[in-house]
Amino acid sequence: METIVVYSAGNSNRLKYALDWLLKERLQLSYIIVQDEKETSDLPFFISYGKALPNSFSIPDSGLLWQNGIQKCDPKTGSWQDIPTIFSIDNNEYTLPFDLVSAIFYLLSRYEEYIPFTPDKHGRYPATSSILYKKGWLQRPIINEWVSAFRKQLQTLSGINIQSTQFLYQPTYDIDMAYSHLHKGVGRIVGAYIRALLRGDVKQISERTQVLKNKQKDPFDSFRWLRQLHKEYGCKPIYFILSAFRTTAYDKNIHPNHPAMMRVIKNLAKEGAIGIHPSYFSGQHDTLGKEKKMLEHVSSRTTHISRQHYIRIKTPETWRLLLKNEITEDYSMGYGAHLGFRAGTGNSFFWYDLEKETVTALRIHPFCFMDTTAHYEGKLSVSEAFARLEEMSKRLEQTGSTLITVFHNFTLGTGNEWKGWRQAYENFMQEKMQIDQLQHDTVASI
Repeated sequence: METIVVYSAGNSNRLKYALDWLLKERLQLSYIIVQDEKETSDLPFFISYGKALPNSFSIPDSGLLWQNGIQKCDPKTGSWQDIPTIFSIDNNEYTLPFDLVSAIFYLLSRYEEYIPFTPDKHGRYPATSSILYKKGWLQRPIINEWVSAFRKQLQTLSGINIQSTQFLYQPTYDIDMAYSHLHKGVGRIVGAYIRALLRGDVKQISERTQVLKNKQKDPFDSFRWLRQLHKEYGCKPIYFILSAFRTTAYDKNIHPNHPAMMRVIKNLAKEGAIGIHPSYFSGQHDTLGKEKKMLEHVSSRTTHISRQHYIRIKTPETWRLLLKNEITEDYSMGYGAHLGFRAGTGNSFFWYDLEKETVTALRIHPFCFMDTTAHYEGKLSVSEAFARLEEMSKRLEQTGSTLITVFHNFTLGTGNEWKGWRQAYENFMQEKMQIDQLQHDTVASI
């Protein structure tokens, strides 16, 4: 691993956090920070942060990395190599026209989510409050675009061979409702019949009756199909399972201790990784810990991964609750009501606790596409939804980044509401796994 010198008159946890992610994780470079300008005088090349020095790749300093606590800020926008930027400057003496390090820190730390905002109906930070949404950049992995362009320019100026990273596709699934009609209990079944009668929904009454008589497959049951799909295209899925102990307006899965749900969990655990999908009210009364223990008991697997149901993230409380319950990887970094890159990247990163000014052990994996968001919130048709997904995927492929998608078993089932989604998803997976395999074969042959 090549080592590069970074000059900075100051040092901070914020600076180290951003440089660790940029240089170590994304560029696979080792680095050392020097704070005495004299130590750079004999160097043939180095990165200079905050001062334009000879023989350096110079990056301006906006001051964000030396602050303590959260202060409202309005980063200046601009562009570089046709890529939108934040923390831009007018001074043209630097190699970069913007503070790349602060821009990365601002987006990865989710700095803007600590600033007071008006939450949506689920108490969530709305995409409409974010700088990426306001500027129309939400569906671009803007950090990955910066890093890709930075890598090429750094390689040219330094003479260091910096390997480009590979595109990776990771399919994930939320199991909110394993079944539409089966295993719901007499009370819920009778209630569903009554509601359908009041609506005059003869079709649903007929479907429910056929399913309960075992004459028709439950429309939400796509588990065998998914298993065959993953086997055919050689991918390892991640399943996040709602393990709520009680039914609420937002938690409608069958009890994790029900024999049918236990079978689902055990089968999914054999096929892929299993994570907890905390219930809507899991932040209360140590509910998360209890649900996690139940899932681990049923699956006979220790789980350290999660995704929040309804993407209910409350910064920093949610992240601290996960760490308290020994969750070290979370897949909730996205919006429930908008498609796109909440943190500006498809790649994972450690959560930085701004209130404590320290990096934590919780690794966050962002997603950019959720089926229900495209369908219900975006009102997109099947072709429109997958066109939007393909557009974001192409940007990730071009920058050697990671694509994580969120689908549900019921959207890939046989219900009329989701007609066409199953085939479109299979076509998409086939294409992405071919790209993944092609890259793997290319690297193996080098």
